[in-house]
Amino acid sequence: MKKLDLGKDNINKLLLSFAIPCVISMLINSVYNIVDQIFIGKGVGTVGNAATNVIFPLVLIFGAVASLIGNGTSANLSLKLGEGKKEEAKQSLGSSITVSVMIACIVGILSYFLLPHLVHFFGSTETVYPYALAYGKIIAIGSPFVIIYSMLSNVIRADGSPKYSMIMLVIGAVINIILDPIFIFGFHMGVEGGAWATVIGQVVSFLIAIFYIPKIKSVKLEKRDFVPNKSIFRILGLGLSSFITQMTVLVLFVFMNNMLTRLGADTKFGADTPLSVYGIISKINSLYISSVLGIAIGSQPIIGFNYGAGNKKRVKEVLRKVLTVNFIIGIIFNLIFVLFPEQLVSLFITKSDASYELFIEFAVLTCRSMMLVMGINVLEITTSIVVQSLGNVLKATMVSFIRQILLFIPIACLLSLVFHKGIYGVLYAGPIADIICFLICIFIFGSEYKKLTEVEETKVKEYASSKKHSSYKGKHIVVTISREYGSGGRYVGQLLAEQLGVPFYDKELISLSAKESGLSKEYIEKIDEKNSSMKTESNNDDRLFIAETKVIQDLAKKESCVIVGRCADYILKDHKDVLKIFLYSDDHSKEERATKYYDIPKNKASKYIKDINKKRAKHYKYYTGRDWNERSNYDLLINVDTFGVEKTANQLLDYIKNRGE
Repeated sequence: MKKLDLGKDNINKLLLSFAIPCVISMLINSVYNIVDQIFIGKGVGTVGNAATNVIFPLVLIFGAVASLIGNGTSANLSLKLGEGKKEEAKQSLGSSITVSVMIACIVGILSYFLLPHLVHFFGSTETVYPYALAYGKIIAIGSPFVIIYSMLSNVIRADGSPKYSMIMLVIGAVINIILDPIFIFGFHMGVEGGAWATVIGQVVSFLIAIFYIPKIKSVKLEKRDFVPNKSIFRILGLGLSSFITQMTVLVLFVFMNNMLTRLGADTKFGADTPLSVYGIISKINSLYISSVLGIAIGSQPIIGFNYGAGNKKRVKEVLRKVLTVNFIIGIIFNLIFVLFPEQLVSLFITKSDASYELFIEFAVLTCRSMMLVMGINVLEITTSIVVQSLGNVLKATMVSFIRQILLFIPIACLLSLVFHKGIYGVLYAGPIADIICFLICIFIFGSEYKKLTEVEETKVKEYASSKKHSSYKGKHIVVTISREYGSGGRYVGQLLAEQLGVPFYDKELISLSAKESGLSKEYIEKIDEKNSSMKTESNNDDRLFIAETKVIQDLAKKESCVIVGRCADYILKDHKDVLKIFLYSDDHSKEERATKYYDIPKNKASKYIKDINKKRAKHYKYYTGRDWNERSNYDLLINVDTFGVEKTANQLLDYIKNRGE
């Protein structure tokens, strides 16, 4: 697969590359549950559907744990790569893989042995209990596999291989779909057959995910990276919003199961029918949630990388497109639920079932009350993931709480218990909570977007102020100045530019390179200050050199100017009208300048100067393949001590004027 450039490739192309496989992957996870629900509903009946609904909170727990580590790991990986901290990205990734295996095993063991108590807690009736227990024990056995491969699927997408992640999940889902009818109808295994079909598919996906670890492209993992370290706390922090989002759905599910069985028993629907219907509608609704979440999560690597690199303009573009697409998805699903509820739920029950008429009636009632304005939920889902991608864990966590915990449950209790609306009060709470949550999220999303706008406006102003105006009227000339540290070469270049009346580019190239590369001005300044060799752990350094090359070449074509450093002599070696100069000085003079102008202690000046010049030579060698102090690379070599800084500039000015005649 062609490696994608998150900082420069077309946003539409990136979203298609990341979001579509992510949506498919998310949908496949939903299909696992829906396929079981369909075959179990047809083979076992309403009580079988109710059993899978009772166990669904357990599935949500597994998904929440996987999201905690997986989304946190992928968000951290993207942010660290965007910041250029590749070593930290590598260590945190290896650590998170190890921790995910440990947590997955612990969760699997606990869920298996606590299952009898959990089944009652999740809202099971006595009729449904034996079916739920049989189904749940097998699902618990497969939990370590689903947690690990779900976590790794996030990493694989962030690593730039969304198609691999998608194929991994597709294979598992296909196996599940094939085995379901064989086990349920062929071997007459009932709910247990559906559970084993699911687990076998999950094991296959797990194995495919494990095989990817040695192939990770963004970093090269070593054995020592798999030792857990403190970076896991940052990862868990970044994934906390996704975890809480899933856990709030869990809380909602448990609340709804218990409320529907309790209040439904007082109606003509009874306890089991509402429990079964809610489970089915939730599974169908998971297709909608998976689509919206898939788009949002698929955009995470793009948002995280560009935010880490300081390219807020691209972040804003991604946000606009993600929100637009998700609203379209929300409207489509909303219309389907409201207009075609009977057709949706009839897939999960046979007409010969004794409770068929009541089942359909309650399903239609639920879709046209509780799900009435479900489409506007896209803003809450998108906002939570987006804010998490920007590294604001606290705000993302708050967004995750709003709809389910702070609004829906209190409103449902108020309507059903205080105002005595019974089971209808629970259903009517849905659209009320949706509307209030939508209004709150408009403010939260808007505030984040406004911050990005303010940063971008500041960046534009800085870039505009860096533009230079030329009063030079002579023949086109570009002067490149390479210089030893402490030789006064930068000041010579500045004086020469002023005397010629042409723009001078040194630090000014930072803003221009930031705009070209998508890297932040702060990041480039950090690299510039370190005078690094650029052969570092980060691919972003190469991107910076490529951006500087383009900027320098564009400047050379458009205007006469003076450019200091940055391998400009090599970059422009094939250009006409380029004067390549190397300025140097004796050791004593360099030490005096370093002490006087750069506040370097006199006893450290000599070593400091040698280190800087050594790094400049390494940087030059790495990108040009030539020796920095090789005389044949330059047109003029001048010892600044011979004339002094000002007279050296004057000598160069005279040379240029005479050269142009």
